[in-house]
Amino acid sequence: MLRNRTQWHAWIAVPGLMLLVLVDAALLYRVAGGGPVTMVMGRWLPPFGIAFSVDLFGAAMALTAAIVALAAGIYALAEIGTSGRRYGFFPFLMLLLAGVSGAFLTGDVFNLYVWFEVLLISSFGLLILGSEREQIDGALKYAVLNLIATTLFLVSVGYLYAIFGTLNMADIAIKARASGSTAPMMTLAGLFLLAFGMKAAAFPVNFWLPASYHTPRITVSALFAGLLTKVGVYALIRVLVMLLPVERTELGPMITVVAIATMLAGVLGALGSTDIRRLLGYIVISGIGTMLAGVALGGADGLSGAIFYVLHSMVLMTALYLLAGQAARLCGSFSLASLGGLYRRSGWFAGLSLVLFFAVSGLPPFSGFWPKVVLVKAALAAGAWWIAAAILLAGFLTTIAFGRVFLLAYWRPAADEGSAVQEPIRWQAGLPLLALTILVVGFGVFPERLLQLTHAAAAGIEQPSAYLHSVFPQAGGTQ
Repeated sequence: MLRNRTQWHAWIAVPGLMLLVLVDAALLYRVAGGGPVTMVMGRWLPPFGIAFSVDLFGAAMALTAAIVALAAGIYALAEIGTSGRRYGFFPFLMLLLAGVSGAFLTGDVFNLYVWFEVLLISSFGLLILGSEREQIDGALKYAVLNLIATTLFLVSVGYLYAIFGTLNMADIAIKARASGSTAPMMTLAGLFLLAFGMKAAAFPVNFWLPASYHTPRITVSALFAGLLTKVGVYALIRVLVMLLPVERTELGPMITVVAIATMLAGVLGALGSTDIRRLLGYIVISGIGTMLAGVALGGADGLSGAIFYVLHSMVLMTALYLLAGQAARLCGSFSLASLGGLYRRSGWFAGLSLVLFFAVSGLPPFSGFWPKVVLVKAALAAGAWWIAAAILLAGFLTTIAFGRVFLLAYWRPAADEGSAVQEPIRWQAGLPLLALTILVVGFGVFPERLLQLTHAAAAGIEQPSAYLHSVFPQAGGTQ
């Protein structure tokens, strides 16, 4: 409607995102106090109509996604110029968030597929914003594998309907627990694991992420790192843990292998990267492995650690990409060979960077420390010392990777001070970066509330009786 009024786009999108943060916060407060909430379309009651059902897990994810999108939207005021707005950055941003929020709040598996399609379409538009050769190349790699994953997801949904005769998540959960079906459930669970693993960039189908996330504008990279892979992890937890718990237990050893391989492949790729954007892409992959470790462990502690790490990673990875954008503005390059002297140029920026580097390495007292403590404790309690060792090793190697970044880009003097781009940090870029860093520090210093929330969310996924009752308040299910 306002395609000819591009100067209005930001002033509609940013206040809209602020309103969404408030609405999602109110929704989380409502769910935390009163239990899961279900809304149905018209008079088509479940399981025949499409339902939107939100529990603590979905509400927390939706609120975090809105905060990330708001930070990116404010940052875009400084980075996205007239050309980017003309090609639809802010409409694509809102469409992306619609898909992400819908995926977190839907109670229908086919509807989950539809929201995946919505966010995929909008991500294509954001990825090629600018139409540079590198962006087109990255978009092609991104599109091919994601379309394969989407096709696998659709095949899995069809298979699911053939087995259960319903696509309502609550109805599937009830029937999967009640029936002694002879259907090939492990095949179904394996298909979902592969489809969502590709979406989440888990090993060995993770190569598309570092090949594409470094190509778009830094705001877009931050959005993708904060949101897209996390939707894949969310869907994996929702389907395998809540709908197919027996099959998830059987797939536990395979998920463990995938988790460890993803952690180590990501961090080794980061150690070998000379472009800071590629390095961050590999760190996104390593974080996905840590989340999958929680899924493999299962139980209240394993799932709680995974959910905590997802929420932490959404905020932190967005902040790290925005940080990389500002480092490039100050020095004129994303290459570690060209970066240098950042500490001398801006002391407060260097301090902010060090906080985020400590957080991504899992060092106290920042938010990345606590989910790793929970996961390591759960792994040792389950006798899975190899998972605990992999988490600790990945954290150690991540510390080395970011120590290298700090030494080269911050402590090392700039090669040529006179030729570097001397560009001050604008408030549109500094404000979201500072706000996200405050969240990282706040949840590290005061983790109790978030630990309680994630533990309750994990319990609600493992024992979804309240979720099922919100969808079927009378009968508790369908016959």
